[in-house]
Amino acid sequence: MQLELSRVVQCTSRLGVLKGLGRTGQRSLEVPGCLLYTHFGTVPHLTQDTLHTMSNLPSVTQVTLSNIAEHQEVLEEFKDGFRKFAGLHDTVLYCSLHDPAMLCPTGYTTNKTVSVWGSGGRMELTVAKFMALQKSVQPDWYQSMADGETWQNSTSRKRVRKSVDRTLAHLDECLLELDGVEVFGVVEGGDILEERVRSARETAKRPVAGFCLDGLQTGSMDQSLRTQLIAAVNKELPEDKPRLLQGVGRPDEVLACIEAGVDLFESFFPFQVTERGCALCFSFDISPDPERQNGDLNHDDQTQMTSFEINLKDRRYQDDFRPLVEGCGCYCCQNHQRAYLHHLLVTNELLAGVLLMIHNTSHYHGFFAALREALAEDKLDLLKRRVLRDGARQTERKEQDG
Repeated sequence: MQLELSRVVQCTSRLGVLKGLGRTGQRSLEVPGCLLYTHFGTVPHLTQDTLHTMSNLPSVTQVTLSNIAEHQEVLEEFKDGFRKFAGLHDTVLYCSLHDPAMLCPTGYTTNKTVSVWGSGGRMELTVAKFMALQKSVQPDWYQSMADGETWQNSTSRKRVRKSVDRTLAHLDECLLELDGVEVFGVVEGGDILEERVRSARETAKRPVAGFCLDGLQTGSMDQSLRTQLIAAVNKELPEDKPRLLQGVGRPDEVLACIEAGVDLFESFFPFQVTERGCALCFSFDISPDPERQNGDLNHDDQTQMTSFEINLKDRRYQDDFRPLVEGCGCYCCQNHQRAYLHHLLVTNELLAGVLLMIHNTSHYHGFFAALREALAEDKLDLLKRRVLRDGARQTERKEQDG
């Protein structure tokens, strides 16, 4: 695995290609980019045939031990790895520890174990158990075992220091096994700058292929602190290895983290939006026409929704015969209207999730393609204004209504 950078904008935002991926080393992934989010190898709501009618899909599929751990015996008996087991024939397989769309309970980590939560409840993993699972999954690269329970801002400095020490010890054990499989070291440190820097510096000394920045997920801290910590961490990391940020998916946060030097993200955000019965509708058009906009916005539930989506359960859409996003080329927007999606949602039809996931996945990966185009053409500031404009306009509208 080798990261080849073609441009670095304002000394931090990185444009390039991650090459040498997969068992043959022939696959690549453009950065900044994201991985393909799955539940047990399947994008939620979508069959493989439906998925592959879409464009801009990444070449790397993410699976998580939280979904796989309880099926270890089956995979060991199968012997040919998770990719073949799940019918994922033409993808690079990345295995992470936790599902980024789910919030994991804290307080279950010990000096020797971490816990993951599957459909059957909590499973405790030692390094030996963790590595046995990786051997049965047979990924192309995986996240090292880590103590990531220090993302809450009430965590003590002593607990954060212990998290960094445990994570480094787990990494050293993981590096002793699985020859030929790339390992991403995990950078911990909570919200304490000194521990973040120490974790990054020590992890960079190990022979890892890249770095997972953990404990910075949405809701754990404000964006200014997240950006400060990421910038400090990246100063300690080598330029030629990728940086994967876990747990951040909102477009505004993605933009800020790319400006801080992040390369890769997890694409769980479209799934979360779909589960809310919502559709992504923010604009990422950087064409010369400043009047062009993608859809309108609704902010009914501040605790869940973001200013980048519309809630199609709202009655205002029952007679709205426009596509979700004007000009969108996805199957949903080309064939159906908002009113039809509203009907499917209020009648609890399974097709609602399928159509929304098609659109949200296509829209989100289109956003990353626009990000790379903007970096290549020195238009990142323009893209930021397009993306953030809708949220600012919605906030202003709410204040006026108040």
